[in-house]
Amino acid sequence: MTKQDLAGRRVFLVEDESLVAMMIEEMIEELGGTVVGTESGINGALDFIASRHSEIDVALLDVNLNGNRSYPIAQAVSGHGIPLVFATGYADNDLLAEWRDRPTLAKPFQLAELEGALALALKPGPG
Repeated sequence: MTKQDLAGRRVFLVEDESLVAMMIEEMIEELGGTVVGTESGINGALDFIASRHSEIDVALLDVNLNGNRSYPIAQAVSGHGIPLVFATGYADNDLLAEWRDRPTLAKPFQLAELEGALALALKPGPG
């Protein structure tokens, strides 16, 4: 996937650190994507998904949100058929087994790593 392929893709970002969120938003825009929403907590993210899920092409979720795991958000976006990418400062095995097949970015990550993870999440499945 190239920057051209990411053009116009709508990304929903869930990140509890405001400076990190701003940096990721800039990276997404540099890749040609559009951030359709940014939330920092579980309740706000669930409300956003409930009302605006049709505007989301892919979600990027911080695993740890102020000490709470983002799995309820992952469940909500997956329930709408929206692909997702996890971002974490922890080891991959920190993810629950049911989510380990999703693309995961280790923080801090570079632009190329973000691009690769989004491309993997957005890649059409078989058949």
